[in-house]
Amino acid sequence: MSGPVRVVICDDQALIRTGLATIVDAQPDLEVVGECGDGQAGVDLAREVRPDVVVMDIRMPVLDGLEATRLLAGAGVQHPVKVLVVTTFNLDEYVYEALRAGASGFLLKDAPPDRLLHGIRTVAMGAALLDPDVTRRLVGRYAARIRPAEGTPREIPLTPREMEVLRLIADGLSNGEIAASLVISPETVKTFVSRILTKLDLRDRVQAVVFAYRHGLVT
Repeated sequence: MSGPVRVVICDDQALIRTGLATIVDAQPDLEVVGECGDGQAGVDLAREVRPDVVVMDIRMPVLDGLEATRLLAGAGVQHPVKVLVVTTFNLDEYVYEALRAGASGFLLKDAPPDRLLHGIRTVAMGAALLDPDVTRRLVGRYAARIRPAEGTPREIPLTPREMEVLRLIADGLSNGEIAASLVISPETVKTFVSRILTKLDLRDRVQAVVFAYRHGLVT
């Protein structure tokens, strides 16, 4: 990516919005190109300035972050924008839905600044950001919502080892933990993850978790 990562901050609390913008703008490789205080303004601004990443709060007036994320990054959006959801609550009732709506990552507002910056950079590069511990808690709470897909079960074009890796991703394990569990190198895990995403036409690990639950690979 040439030039700094262009970021829009969308949060209805001015103090938090300003704080996030200050942290981001202080980085030589990041640049805040806009701020807004509600979801509709965030959608309009993102469509206008085409940032690399939108840092999106969930609970906002006019249009909440869930619907704003769907409009920017959801299925069928012709030119999707990468969205990093930040929320006060680590088990916010909307977090799972926001991820399904197309968000590329999820962070807590009380995360240290370096984690926020890492999150923005990670999402900008096209990777997903979901802390493994958060994944476990999130999926543990919302697994009942992830209904198995209806109709004839889809044949899943994965090798047994790839299926094993997918189940571990869905369990919330990081690449390092998967490598330790299967006694293989982290580089090999990365290769498996890449193959899984390509074969299943999934964008990132978040979608892989949802896929695994919807197809009954984990419960």
